[in-house]
Amino acid sequence: MANYSSVTEFLLLGFSSLGDLQFVLFGVFLCLYLIILSGNVLIISVVRLDCSLHTPMYFFLSVLSTSETFYTLVILPKMLINLFSVLRTLSFLSCATQMFFFLGFALTNCLLLGVMGYDRYAAICQPLRYPSLMSWSLCRQLAGTCIAVGFLMSLIGTHLVFSLPFCGPNQVDHYFCDISPVIRLACTESHIHELVIFICGVFLLVVPLTFICISYGFIVHTILKIPSTEGKQKAFSTCASHLIVVTVHYGCASSVYLRPATTATTGKDRLVTVTYTIITPLLNPMVYSLRNKDVQLAIRKVIGRTGFSLRHCKQSI
Repeated sequence: MANYSSVTEFLLLGFSSLGDLQFVLFGVFLCLYLIILSGNVLIISVVRLDCSLHTPMYFFLSVLSTSETFYTLVILPKMLINLFSVLRTLSFLSCATQMFFFLGFALTNCLLLGVMGYDRYAAICQPLRYPSLMSWSLCRQLAGTCIAVGFLMSLIGTHLVFSLPFCGPNQVDHYFCDISPVIRLACTESHIHELVIFICGVFLLVVPLTFICISYGFIVHTILKIPSTEGKQKAFSTCASHLIVVTVHYGCASSVYLRPATTATTGKDRLVTVTYTIITPLLNPMVYSLRNKDVQLAIRKVIGRTGFSLRHCKQSI
């Protein structure tokens, strides 16, 4: 990432314009962060410990929860520190590192949600072939591919941003180093870089979302063929949690990243970004734990069980 930048550090303005209200935000965001961590760790632990959840659906849920945990770890601790700190600077390298890991985990989440949509399609539309369509080896390969592609695209995007020269000013009008507020500070034309980033964004947001929509088109068609109302409700309930998370995640991400970076509205970006950096990671464990009876039962079993051993599980994740 070597370039001719004279800027050695960036100043994160964050919520500094809100004055004393920052102390209120600190309390609110800290509580939400602790809930996010405890919720995702609970899901990861329960899926790992309860044999009844050793299925592809919950395997991908545990991978998503792991990614969400690190995703928030990249952003929220620094944001919480900055709400109390006067010195809100990040070095050039630290800013690039934060962007790389934020984008990596965010893109991984997008791809994982797409894979989870395919898993629901295979389970509902192809139930007899489901074990062969979603074998454990394939599940691991899909999860690994999501991570690899997500971080590869993140590396490309981060390199495109930080290969530009930054001559000053160095004030990032955001609470972390995101693409849009950082690339605005470049002291040269960035249209080509923005175009490449936009194309990558379209590929990693629109393609999985389209895939999810097609999968759910087949799912709805299959569910409507089920004769009993109870059967329809049971089939739909397995997809409802995934649909809620997909709607919030893709809706917020698309509104920020599927447009030219230099024309984005910063104040609106901050509001939307709070949604997908805090609300979406919070929504994931809450939706899957509150709406999913299998997870609720597994939580009660794990909490009430003593001397639990993984040896009792026939299939290890």
